Amino acid sequence: MAKQTSERATTAINPARQGGDICRIALIGFGTVGRAVAKILCESGAPSLRLTHICNRNVQRKKQDWVPADVVWTDDIESVLKSNVDIVIELIGGLNPAEQILRKALESGKSVVTANKQLIARCGPDLLQLAASKGCQLEFGASVAGGVPVIPALRTGLCGDRLHGIAGILNGTCNYILSRIENARVPFSEALEEAQARGYAEADASEDLDGGDARAKLAILALAGLRTRVEPESIRARTIRPVDAVDFDYAADLGCTIRQISRADLKEGTLFADVGPCLVPSDSPFGRVQRNLNLVLTSGQYGGDMAFLGAGAGGDPTAVAVVSDVMFVAQGLAGGKRDVASYVSTPGISSDFETPWYLRFFVRDQPGIVARLAQILADHHLNIDSLLQKPGFEKASLPFVITLEPCHDSQLHPALERMAGLDFAIRPCLCLPILR
Repeated sequence: MAKQTSERATTAINPARQGGDICRIALIGFGTVGRAVAKILCESGAPSLRLTHICNRNVQRKKQDWVPADVVWTDDIESVLKSNVDIVIELIGGLNPAEQILRKALESGKSVVTANKQLIARCGPDLLQLAASKGCQLEFGASVAGGVPVIPALRTGLCGDRLHGIAGILNGTCNYILSRIENARVPFSEALEEAQARGYAEADASEDLDGGDARAKLAILALAGLRTRVEPESIRARTIRPVDAVDFDYAADLGCTIRQISRADLKEGTLFADVGPCLVPSDSPFGRVQRNLNLVLTSGQYGGDMAFLGAGAGGDPTAVAVVSDVMFVAQGLAGGKRDVASYVSTPGISSDFETPWYLRFFVRDQPGIVARLAQILADHHLNIDSLLQKPGFEKASLPFVITLEPCHDSQLHPALERMAGLDFAIRPCLCLPILR
């Protein structure tokens, strides 16, 4: 397991920065994470780091007496961008006006630190190129996995390797819900309500449940680790909503459990990428991750496999990642170093993985069901590996499972379309990859 510390964050800052001894920092956004960032900066005692501006809407209501008296509180973003600050921290989130703020900061020669996953997922390559052209830096370590230093590791610690694969549990909300269903065998709706009550899920959790959040993070990991430009919307996202408690019973019979997995494999100019629920071995790193933790695994040509595990959300862990980025940028400014944007390719995107598959059906019991399904699978040259049916269920709503030998996604889905029209099916077939 990778420790939640970063070599970048623990290295002493060189006070002899070009142009002066002090690195001036402006913080835009004073919510949960922004407040924690300000707290760390104010209490760090680093003489070469100075928080000079805090910018937020309704700023008068945000003021805190623990912030030094010489810090400028303002709601005027333009005044911050025109000031003599060296580093701008953007923590307001969203695409607008965040993109305009970042571009203006970089164009004026100011380095930027952000935790904005949606912005980096969509505009990261262009912003990195802009930063390089202006001789400044853009760091976004907190945009994926909160306080887990996976982005710094990909951009610096593993940049000497040639990575070809990244997979992860990137959404703590989904992992909490799935592990709760697994451990208590509660319905999906009950696990979701509990996650919302605990503050792990928003009232509208669609971005988490349907994979939008995780695929934005996967696009960032592909940029940082695989050096590929990927539009998040080009990555297929599958929802976790149909996963039922009975699926964990059948998964256990197969030595597996169920997790939302984000995966990207770069092969011969094509990026195979997908986000969604998968069966994973119970004793694997993914299978052992519980509650709202995040895990990222990387595969490299020379360095092999690496793992990064830790808290993927929360004000304090995310703030640690932000401040680590600030310190890294300050070191670069002190030594006169400039970040150089790496070459970024634009591969073709595919979700056509070849894996074994788990197919779960809910049917009205009648003779000939298995024979009809087997015929459809045979017609599409798909081989059955096993059939599982637990006793004790009502005949009017009977669950059973067919697992398939490895086949491509493109082979399977025409068969699923035929199965969807069968008269005995009372729910759509749940189709999950089995990752070994």
